Amino acid sequence: MTGKEQLLLEIYHRLLDEFGPQHWWPADTPLEVIVGAILTQNTSWKNVEQAVRVLKDNELLDLHALGEVPVGQLASLIRSAGYYNQKAQKLKAFVRWVEEHWQGDLGRFLGQETAQLREELLGVRGIGPETADSILLYAANQPSFVVDAYTHRIFSRHGWVQEQISYWELQEFFMSNLQPDTALFQEYHALLVRTGHLFCRRKPRCEPCPLRGWKGE
Repeated sequence: MTGKEQLLLEIYHRLLDEFGPQHWWPADTPLEVIVGAILTQNTSWKNVEQAVRVLKDNELLDLHALGEVPVGQLASLIRSAGYYNQKAQKLKAFVRWVEEHWQGDLGRFLGQETAQLREELLGVRGIGPETADSILLYAANQPSFVVDAYTHRIFSRHGWVQEQISYWELQEFFMSNLQPDTALFQEYHALLVRTGHLFCRRKPRCEPCPLRGWKGE
């Protein structure tokens, strides 16, 4: 075991001991994961939950139904998620992609090899690296580590990575030093989100943090 692998696993187990399993991502279907991943851009999960609940109540968590609903109506239904006009367009763009390129077969689309699926996802309007990797990890159940603002903040503040590290470099830090384990990646990401939300905010709350005082390797 390398020093970086040991470090990453020690961090993981410390957070797991502190918080327990997070049972993330909360969704009933792969499509619900994808919708949530698109809606959660630039907003809190609480706002996304409300929007997803409205879509469920209107029987719109279905690829065909999302394709048929007028974009203005969809925007109104997801208003709680913020940036609702743009996000409605993004949802429509994803649905169109699967319908036009995969005849609406979401299972076949998500069943692609990881690199090809990521490339396709990044080609869909409104899907960037974090959203694509969230879909890969939680909807397609493929071991692709999700990097978000919390991940960068936690690891750079502790000196484990450089402040200027890119998304891809930070993702590679995890991917090259951990076994490609989907369940591990899901739980690790969720634990980092929990830590960031509670403690590693823009103005940090270091004293109660389970990683307090832990610097370098």
